[in-house]
Amino acid sequence: MKPKAVKKVVLEGSEKSAPKAKLTGKVITGQLADVTIRIRRKESVEEAIARGIRLTQKEYDQMFGASDEDMKLVEDFASAHHLSIIDSSSVRRSVMVRGTVADLQEAFGVSLDHYKDKEGCTFRGRSGDIHIPANLQGIIEGVFGLDDRPHARPMFQLLKPAKGKIIAHAASISYTPPQIAKLYGFPGGVTGKGQCIGILELGGGYSTADLNTYFKSLKLTSPNIKAISVDNGHNSPTGNPDSADGEVMLDIEVASAVAPGASIAVYFSPNTDKGFLDAITKSIHDTTNKISVLSISWGASEKEWTAQSMTAFNQSFQSAALLGITITVASGDAGSADGESDGNLHVDFPASSPYVLACGGTRLQASGTKISSESVWHDSNDSAGGGGVSEFFALPDYQKNAGVPPSPMSKFVGRGVPDVAGNADPSSGYKVLVGGQSMVIGGTSAVAPLMAGLIALANEKNKNQAGFINPKIYAAPAKFCRDITIGDNDTTTKKLGFKAKVGWDPCTGLGVLQTL
Repeated sequence: MKPKAVKKVVLEGSEKSAPKAKLTGKVITGQLADVTIRIRRKESVEEAIARGIRLTQKEYDQMFGASDEDMKLVEDFASAHHLSIIDSSSVRRSVMVRGTVADLQEAFGVSLDHYKDKEGCTFRGRSGDIHIPANLQGIIEGVFGLDDRPHARPMFQLLKPAKGKIIAHAASISYTPPQIAKLYGFPGGVTGKGQCIGILELGGGYSTADLNTYFKSLKLTSPNIKAISVDNGHNSPTGNPDSADGEVMLDIEVASAVAPGASIAVYFSPNTDKGFLDAITKSIHDTTNKISVLSISWGASEKEWTAQSMTAFNQSFQSAALLGITITVASGDAGSADGESDGNLHVDFPASSPYVLACGGTRLQASGTKISSESVWHDSNDSAGGGGVSEFFALPDYQKNAGVPPSPMSKFVGRGVPDVAGNADPSSGYKVLVGGQSMVIGGTSAVAPLMAGLIALANEKNKNQAGFINPKIYAAPAKFCRDITIGDNDTTTKKLGFKAKVGWDPCTGLGVLQTL
C-alpha cells in the first residue's frame, strides 16, 4: 500500500546536476540502497565557538545534537515509506535508512538513473531537487546517498617522468617525513604520545608488512593503527601505488613518522557524498578512539558539490571545533583552477570550510639541515598548490584583516584558501613505501597529515588539545608561521590566478606553520 499523499516541498540546497557519465538506463526499482537523513541542531553553535567553549561528547549532544522530537518525526516518515532504520544518532544528527529504490524515489520525489563513467565505475545518479514533506521543512537539512556517484579525488601525486623524458636524479629532491619535521623546526622532545590522529580515506588500503618495513627503515616503531569501517568501507589495498593506496600509505606514513607516539585511526568509507559525510561524523564523535586531529586529503571543486553537502560538512567541522578537534585538509593539486576546464577560478572543498585548517603546497629546497629556498608549488596546470577565494562561504571573522581579495569573477569576498602550507611538490616530495615499492610522492595530500602530525606534537607539548586554531594563528601569524613570498598558483586559462606576497595570500596562506 502506498503511503498517504502529503504535500512535499523542495529540500533547500539539494539541487544536483546530472552526472558527467554515460546514461545506461533506469536503476532496478527493487534494488536496496542506504540513505543518511541529516537533521537540524537543537541550537546554533556560532556563539559557543566564538567564545572558545570546549564540550564533551555528552555535553555536545545535550546542547547541540538533534532533538528526540525531530528524530521521532523523521523516523516516522521513514517507516511510513517502508524504509527501515539501520542507525540513528542524535549526536551525529543522522538517521540512516535502507529501502528499495522504488520506495526511496517515492519518499524523496526523485528519479534515479544508472550511469557508467569513463573509468568503468557504475553508479546511481540523479538531477534536480530532493523533495520532503512540508511538515519536515527546516527539520531535515540534507539527504545523502540517493546518488552514489564517486565524489572526491585524492590529492597526491607520484613523482613521474615528464612526458616520456627521464628525470635526472639530481633534478629532484626527496625527504623523509622526519627530515621535513626537522627542517621546519617542529617541536622536539615530544612524539604525540597520548594523541590519536584520525585519517579519512575514501578508498584503497594499507599493508601492515609495508608499514613495518617503512618504519624500520626510519628506525621508528610501527604505529598503532586501527581500521574503522564506515558504511561498509574497508581497508582494501590493491597493491597499486598509483591507486588510492598511494593516498592511504602517504597519509599514515607522514603523520606517524612525524608523531610516532600517536595512535592512528583510519576511517574507511565509500567515495560518495553520504560516505564522506558519515566518515566525518563517525570520526569526530568516536568515543572509543577519541581523535584530537583529523586529516583529510580528499576533495573536489566547490562547483562539484551541492549546497546541502557543503553545509552539512561545514556544520560537522563546527562540531569538531566545540569538541577540541583540529581538522587539517588538503587544498588541492591543480592550482587556482582546481582541475576545472572552464578557465575560471575554483577552490577545493572541504578545504574551503571556514572551520578547517586548509593546507596548501610549496616546493622546498634544503642544504644540509637548513632550508635554502621555499616557494609556491607550481609545476604545471595539473601540478600546483590549490588556493583562492570561496564562492560559497563568507569571509570568516579571523580573516577580516588578512587582505583576502574579492573573487575576480563574482567580486564576492569569501573565505580565503589556504591557511597554511608545506612541502608538496613531487619534485621535492616524500620518501614513502607503497605496494612494496619505495617511491616519492607529493601533493597537498602530504601537507594535511604533516600538519596533523604537528598538531599531535603540539597537543602533547602543551598538554591541551589545540582544537580550532585558525583564529589563533591569524591573530599572530609571525609567531606561528614562516611566510612564503615567491611564486604563483595560476592555472587558469584566463590568467585570473594569484601570486605569493608578504602576508596572507591565496597560494600559501600565512606560510608554513611551524609551531603552536
